[in-house]
Amino acid sequence: MAARMPFQPALVFPAGRDRQGRAQHIQLNFQQLNQLCDRYAYGLAEYGISQGDRVLLLIRPGIEFVAVTFALLKMGAVPVIIDPGMGRKAFLQCVAETEPTVLIGVPLAHVLRTAFPKPFRTVRRRVTVGKRWFWGGTTLDRLQSRRCEPFPVAATTTEDEAAVAFTSGSTGIPKGVVYSHGIFQTQVNLLREEMNFREGEVHLAGLYIFALFNPVLGITTIIPDMDPRQPAKLNPAYFVESIQTYGVTITLGSPTIFRIVGQYCLAHNIRLPSLKQVLMFGAAVRPSLIEQFSALMDSGQVFTPYGATEALPLTLIGQQEILSETGRLTKCGAGVCVGRPLGDAILRIIPVTDEPIPAWDDSLPLPPGQLGEVVVKGLVVTGLYLNRPQKTAEAKIYEADGSIWHRMGDVGYFDDKGRLWICGRKSHRVETSRGTLLPLQCEAIFNQHPAVARTALVGVGLNGRQRPILIVEPKPGLAPVAQAKQKLINELLALGNEHEHTRHIKDVMFRDSFPVDVRHNAKIQREKLALWAEKQLA
Repeated sequence: MAARMPFQPALVFPAGRDRQGRAQHIQLNFQQLNQLCDRYAYGLAEYGISQGDRVLLLIRPGIEFVAVTFALLKMGAVPVIIDPGMGRKAFLQCVAETEPTVLIGVPLAHVLRTAFPKPFRTVRRRVTVGKRWFWGGTTLDRLQSRRCEPFPVAATTTEDEAAVAFTSGSTGIPKGVVYSHGIFQTQVNLLREEMNFREGEVHLAGLYIFALFNPVLGITTIIPDMDPRQPAKLNPAYFVESIQTYGVTITLGSPTIFRIVGQYCLAHNIRLPSLKQVLMFGAAVRPSLIEQFSALMDSGQVFTPYGATEALPLTLIGQQEILSETGRLTKCGAGVCVGRPLGDAILRIIPVTDEPIPAWDDSLPLPPGQLGEVVVKGLVVTGLYLNRPQKTAEAKIYEADGSIWHRMGDVGYFDDKGRLWICGRKSHRVETSRGTLLPLQCEAIFNQHPAVARTALVGVGLNGRQRPILIVEPKPGLAPVAQAKQKLINELLALGNEHEHTRHIKDVMFRDSFPVDVRHNAKIQREKLALWAEKQLA
């Protein structure tokens, strides 16, 4: 891309605001970004980093993060990327499991290494991004070589380890997922050929990690002025400002981001005519949010891809199909339709079990319409969790030829049109004496009440005899008190009574806010809510 379109903007990063509050930015074109990658690659190689080394990157989103990541990929080294914001205990466990030999990080990362040396015991080389104090090593500034010629790219294969990324940790300690160069190549092809990511587009990266695909595709990346650790606290005015200033054509992120931005635009009568594609993912997306946001664009489309850190993207569905058909069924408790498979992905539904399934059997797949666990096989499926053999055994099923099926941990079904519907996480199912209840099918019924922001279904008690509890987060300013609370409970129970699968939910509790995942601020942590509900009943 640097050779074909050298002066096209590649990366635009926020750099504060002037006295009038106007945004300031740092910008690199493709040629400049590529040259910076090469200079870092030369410097890192001269420092002793070589092909196959795992390199823990603890760098804030920005130019250095993108440039160092691509420098390492050129070298054949393996970037290890851990989400910011997870708790210290989980973070240190993730570090220990990856066994990095190099740490490239901001000063705080090196302070953490000094205070908790055991998880970092494999680190042999240390690079500080910023000012280095007492911890030794060198700095990224010093490693930026002056050599101008292109760096000789390492001869990697499709099977070679390319990077380690971590799951969101929404259902436990995040797990390290090993990506090969072949998986990255397949993902790039899917984005280009099936998701219509084209050269010359301008992408506002609501989830910054996806910005790493853009340089390969010839797409300009705009990094939003927001804290990536807290998307729920973004300033929607800044997000909209970026869209309008740069004529953004693509943006993606969690539904939390677009709920906040959509409400802001409606309140200020703002339209977003430059947008062509909006991709919402990370949690189930309500049809009402898609309808609201699609009305802000002239001809843009909202899409909801489905996948996981271990395998993505897997399916895709657009607003036209959602708003004309599947959204209505979602509101009636059918689950959330996530569309049809992409690329070579083969998805099947198998019986729900919490036990490992070591070997694939052709008798496992269930027919359309029957609920079960979603499994997938294909070129984007990762092979293991790093140094977590038990978790790997629980999530992978092996065929005789070595092919791997990944168990998504979601319960769903296929309809008669070949579309996948998701009904909830396997770990979130509620096993009552009357049968199994699944969160997405039940919560959609109660979410339609005008005073409700969102609901969460949890189970209390022993499996098979669990008591279903509906926990309600009211909309801001609409939290009920005294008699109004009982009135709202009665109205919610009346909604549930209209559907067979929610008719026997009789317990309603209220919370001001729900615990959510760190990455998207959208996935409800129902395990924590279940423990809270149990304490309320004690």
